[in-house]
Parts: sequence; structure tokens; C-alpha cells
Amino acid sequence: MANVLGGDTVAACAGMDIPPLWKFHIGYLFGIKYYEKKTGNITNLLWDYTGTFTDPAVGKQHTQQLLEQGAKVVYGLAGATHLGAFEAVKEWEETHGEKVFAIGQDASQEWIDPYHIPLSGAKRVDIAVYTAIEMAVKGTWEGGIKTLGLVEGGVGIWDLEGVRWFAELANETGQLSKDLTPDDVVEIVDDLRKTYIKPAVQELIDELENMIKSGEIAFKTPLTHDEYEDIISQLEAGNLNAALEKGSIE
Repeated sequence: MANVLGGDTVAACAGMDIPPLWKFHIGYLFGIKYYEKKTGNITNLLWDYTGTFTDPAVGKQHTQQLLEQGAKVVYGLAGATHLGAFEAVKEWEETHGEKVFAIGQDASQEWIDPYHIPLSGAKRVDIAVYTAIEMAVKGTWEGGIKTLGLVEGGVGIWDLEGVRWFAELANETGQLSKDLTPDDVVEIVDDLRKTYIKPAVQELIDELENMIKSGEIAFKTPLTHDEYEDIISQLEAGNLNAALEKGSIE
């Protein structure tokens, strides 16, 4: 997407330097390097820990700095903090005349500003809750940490049906801009995706998703900060397999 916008840099406005965010960092950088390997288009990642999940003003400030460094797309990974990233992206186009985007996370956040948020990562808490209830009902409950990834439907990217559902909810609660309807949100987001996510890129996304879902590849979960930093360092050097617990990328 950065290349289509006339740049070679993407970024993340992240919250705190904690293990869940390490996994986001590894996954985001892995995807970038996979894209590089397949297309030859060099893409840089600016990863920025804000240190907070609750301060939109901090998120806006950090995002402004990322945009000044050339970021064309900023992934919000900081809870309420990255709501400020959405403001910064919108204001950047207004003041600089340059199209830049943000990516939402957890809930579908496209409705907040569909002109600048073409995508949101999905955290399907509903799937997690349903799975826990189902385990209890069927007597298969086991304690401990359960990870629900792509295979289980616990994470992903919100499709247009999800975009519509959250836009309708925002409309019902009076949060959606009065200039927009849920149909407008879906139409604008669909157009952005078709315009800025080229078919060849979507094919790479689907290819990688299929490898993960089939179990062909599986990612490491770093247990220490040193291990996390080592994986990031190796990914930056182009060694995609450093992030993998299973399988390899040739």
C-alpha cells in the first residue's frame, strides 16, 4: 500500500513494550519482508512504542512524527492511544495534500474515518468467549492460556460484513458522522481497498494466510525480550525463517 501511495515506509503506533505487542511486531515485519522477497519492492518499517494504551494525544504526537519520517501507512496498536493516530493521518492530508492511511485494530474501526482507514485487524473476542462456553458445556474445559489464531478464527482482517456491523452499531449509538450512513462507510472502504490493494498483493496475502491455516508454517512466541529483539534483527536482515517455529520460506 505504501508503494501505491508513492512511498516505501510503513509504521506502527504501538502501546507498551510487552509480549503481545512483540508478536504483532514480528508478524507485521514478517509480512513486510515476505512482500519484499516476492516483489523486490523494499519497504521500511518504523515501529514506535508510545508507552501507553490510554492517551490519544500521545498517539497523535507519535503518529505525526512517524508521518514526518515518511510513513504512508500507520498501524494503530495502542488501544485508545491510537485514536490520536487517526486524527494525525486525517490532518496530514489536509495540511500537506498527501494521502496517507491508518489501520485500525481489534474492532472494525473503519467507520471512524472511512476515507483514511481502509483496514482493521480483527480480535474476535466473541469467538474466544463462545469457545470457552462451548468447552464448559461439552466438558472439555482445560485451564491455561489458549491462543486462537487464524485457524481458529480468533484473529484476521475485518471483512466488509464486519465493517458494516460496526458502522451500524456506531450509527445506532450516535457515534457515526452525520454525513455518513453505514452503506456509505462500506462503499468508501470497499473502494479504498480495491484502489490501493492491488490484486497481486492480495494474492500474496492469501498465499501467506493459506500457509498459516494449513499448518505449513507456524510462528515462534518469544519468551524473553532478548529473543524478541533477536528475531526482529534477523527479520530486518531478510531472514524470514528466524520468526518461524515450523516450516520455512524459500
